[in-house]
Amino acid sequence: MKRLSVLILPVFLLLFACDKSEKAPQKKPVVAKKIEVVEFGFKLSDFDVLNDTVVSGDTFGSILEEQNFTPSEIHKINEQIRDTFDVRKIRVGKPYSMLRSKDAAKKLQVLVYQPDRLSYFVVDLRDSIAKAYKKVRPIKIKRRTIAAALDGSLTEELERQKVDPALANQISTVYAWSIDFFKLQKGDKFAITFTERFINDTIYDGVEDMEAAFFEYKGKLIYAFPFIQDTTRGRVAYYDEEGKVLKNFFLKAPLKFSRISSRFSRNRFHPVQQVWKAHKGTDYAAPTGTPIMTTASGVVEQTGYTTGNGNYVKVKHNGTYSTQYLHMSKVLVRRGQRVTQGDVIGRVGSTGLATGPHVCYRFWKGGVQVDPLRLRLPNAEPMDKKYKPRFLSEMTPLKRELDSVAARKFPDFPKG
Repeated sequence: MKRLSVLILPVFLLLFACDKSEKAPQKKPVVAKKIEVVEFGFKLSDFDVLNDTVVSGDTFGSILEEQNFTPSEIHKINEQIRDTFDVRKIRVGKPYSMLRSKDAAKKLQVLVYQPDRLSYFVVDLRDSIAKAYKKVRPIKIKRRTIAAALDGSLTEELERQKVDPALANQISTVYAWSIDFFKLQKGDKFAITFTERFINDTIYDGVEDMEAAFFEYKGKLIYAFPFIQDTTRGRVAYYDEEGKVLKNFFLKAPLKFSRISSRFSRNRFHPVQQVWKAHKGTDYAAPTGTPIMTTASGVVEQTGYTTGNGNYVKVKHNGTYSTQYLHMSKVLVRRGQRVTQGDVIGRVGSTGLATGPHVCYRFWKGGVQVDPLRLRLPNAEPMDKKYKPRFLSEMTPLKRELDSVAARKFPDFPKG
């Protein structure tokens, strides 16, 4: 009897287990929710969608002709939409989309042409009378502050920070009178507060503006804050944290980005003439064609060509200072022409006695050639004292934000 009970028990448990599994509630299968894609104001799932790009030879008419529109139909459409969409202005390289019917006919219903990333034209062909209208995508401005240490060029560092490298040009313009970017060192710290544009809240469209920055230069932090003194004139200038203007009478260098290949020297071995002689200029190596800027406003005193200097330009800035730019591939100004600081006056070349493309930058003070990198050059007009309180109230929170981000990034960053 015991043996029978021992056999019955496993069978009972097995039956019970099977019965329990059969009665267990079944989980409903998870159905992925279909996401509807809406673009240009249309639900794309309602159409057969073709995306293309305008190529050489394409016209609005030829695009419609490929979709089986007759010449008379194309002419009629042109007449109906011409006040809204000038079909002659479609350009090679620009994208367009065709929304066609999903049946066998594949009839073109809507044509969307995008002249730029921000806007698009819709040509609606669904009714007997064609309609066209322009739409502009919404732009959202987002604000960001970054802090980093240089490990290469500024452009490379911005790319590592996932920032539009074009910001480097804006930074170099702001700091052109305060920092020689050829002298920045690996490990130098910087922080920038800036705004960026996003189309439809998702598509990155580049940097909008720079609100504040500092750069470590020769062991010192140089801040930059934009400020409008006279709000009726609306002219923006950049100042440090004490309200001192960053703009100097002279730019630090005649090129935006390059490297110093040879410095001012009383005795240098000339690479072409193979003799020791004075080199009374600073050489900036750069690719042929790189724009050369006048470092200060003035009047073009001389242009020309000599065997040693190649194509050159000399600018007289006032009764004290003059500058000269040698070895140009092309001169872009004429004698007697007035130029403004930062104007492009020529392009880098290797004319004259030169082993490679560069500009030799020469500097005169009181008729004597000197090394501009060793001079304390005059500043531009300072901030009017009456605007100082407003500047400080606007600058203080911006500086606090820069310093806070930098302190989190760099443990040794000075607090205060």
